[in-house]
Amino acid sequence: MSSKLAKFLEENKIDGRRVLTASRQQERRSKEDRAFLAAVAHQRSLAGKKETFTPEKRKLASGRPVTEICLAAALQGKSISGPAKSRMLRAVNHILEQRKKPAVDLRALF
Repeated sequence: MSSKLAKFLEENKIDGRRVLTASRQQERRSKEDRAFLAAVAHQRSLAGKKETFTPEKRKLASGRPVTEICLAAALQGKSISGPAKSRMLRAVNHILEQRKKPAVDLRALF
């Protein structure tokens, strides 16, 4: 039994190892992300325990790429978590963007 993801990857000639690599690149924390987190930690330490410190809201990379186990489960049609689906979608769309193809939505893969 193959899943929609497996059929999609086969039709577009995308290797699973390529999805893993693209996800690792996309989800890696950048220098700016690490600097921001260090600054927030420093501000928290300066604020002390008496005062509450609320840092500015900023969207960071998750730091958690798609794993081989997650990819294997998705290719077999087993259920995976929502964040894992989103990470896989970002990786596939990154590959499609490099090939100058239009991006897909989550329903096309799962």
